[in-house]
Amino acid sequence: MVPLPSEQSVTLRCQFCDRLNQVEVFGSGYQTPCSNCAKPILLDRPVNVSQDDFDQTVLAASIPVLVDFYADWCGPCKMVAPLVDELAREHSGRMLVVKVDTDQAVSISERYAIRSIPTLVLFKEGEEVDRSVGFEPERVRILAEEAVA
Repeated sequence: MVPLPSEQSVTLRCQFCDRLNQVEVFGSGYQTPCSNCAKPILLDRPVNVSQDDFDQTVLAASIPVLVDFYADWCGPCKMVAPLVDELAREHSGRMLVVKVDTDQAVSISERYAIRSIPTLVLFKEGEEVDRSVGFEPERVRILAEEAVA
């Protein structure tokens, strides 16, 4: 697969050492090593994002970002999780999929008026372009397809 232009990048926190990394986004299956611990930063699964790195990761991304606002105790959130995982795999390298725990990221949840979970919000170039509230698998699938078209 041919890599996307080099300006296609995102800032991600390594899940192993917690260091922020500027990651070039390439096609599916590509793994960038962390600049600190050298462990792979994987883009084919949802990435956890906190209040501390939301703006750097989501708003500054050069590719579309689908944000799953969830909570561990939420039953419908658990129902939508396999779909979110699938979308991350299917669109790896073309769209970033992230998860934000609303219990831990209260200010981000307030900023985006998250009143019910799960809420999935699609961002492009730092702006919210669409959202899905509740369990709407077909709508979320369409959001993702349109984002990478």
